[in-house]
Amino acid sequence: MAVRHETELYAPLKVFFEKQGYEIKGEVRTCDLVGIRENGEPPLIVEMKKSFNLALLLQGVERLKLSPSVYLAVERNRDKKGAVNQRWGELSGLCRRLGLGLITVTFYKTKAPVVEVLAEPDETLPAQRGGGRRRERLLYEFHERSGDYNTGGSTGVKLVTAYREKALRVALALQEAEAELQGVRSARGSAERDDVTAAAEQPSEFASAAMAEAEQAGQQLLAARPEIAAAGSAAAETSAGITPAELRKRSGVPGAAAILQHNYYGWFLRITRGRYTLTKGGHAALVEYAAVTGNVTAGV
Repeated sequence: MAVRHETELYAPLKVFFEKQGYEIKGEVRTCDLVGIRENGEPPLIVEMKKSFNLALLLQGVERLKLSPSVYLAVERNRDKKGAVNQRWGELSGLCRRLGLGLITVTFYKTKAPVVEVLAEPDETLPAQRGGGRRRERLLYEFHERSGDYNTGGSTGVKLVTAYREKALRVALALQEAEAELQGVRSARGSAERDDVTAAAEQPSEFASAAMAEAEQAGQQLLAARPEIAAAGSAAAETSAGITPAELRKRSGVPGAAAILQHNYYGWFLRITRGRYTLTKGGHAALVEYAAVTGNVTAGV
């Protein structure tokens, strides 16, 4: 049974390595599959293709700069017995010479896929130079993600990176803060309407006198203290939007201010100095990534 997309290899490989104690995440800094175990050993990296080819081999050699534990994974199609990419003995020997592992996945119509390891990576080979910083970035990206939201082997799709997760957390905090602020304003407006209604129910002479007295007192205060009028105007301007400090506290994202300022995804709008609101795109993103936001906020 031939697969149509290499992404179909991801699920059986994920299950296979999870049974060996790995935490698996897909599409981590261009690596199709990355696995980490708590014993501190180098990360597991798997690169996948529908069939064995030179591009896959070169990709695997490049990944050896990041970790000595690199596998190449391809489909084992029983209908291609005479094809070049089915000469498993020779391909296994080639991978061993290069220090790479080789895995095949066989798909069936009526039973679960079968994963078979044909060659193990040679972790005794000298570590390749030049991959230290890249390996650190790979591990950082892996650990900063709250879960596995990408399918390994994906191309042309939006990936849930650690940065996108943090931006979603800030967007969610902004949405919730604005909703709370709107609730407070609604409650305040309701209370003010109740006060007006109560005043209207008073005898007309009493109500008119009270309103006139209050208006006169207010005018006298503003005339004597013009700075109060200015302060009230400034408060009205800053009552809209949420500050980066508040969003940093709510979201638990230390770099919330930078995310708001850079606005990489177009989710945030600066309405005045130090005040932000959520755009239509931001609201749409929270709906699109509802499964992600539900998970990333669980531990906050």
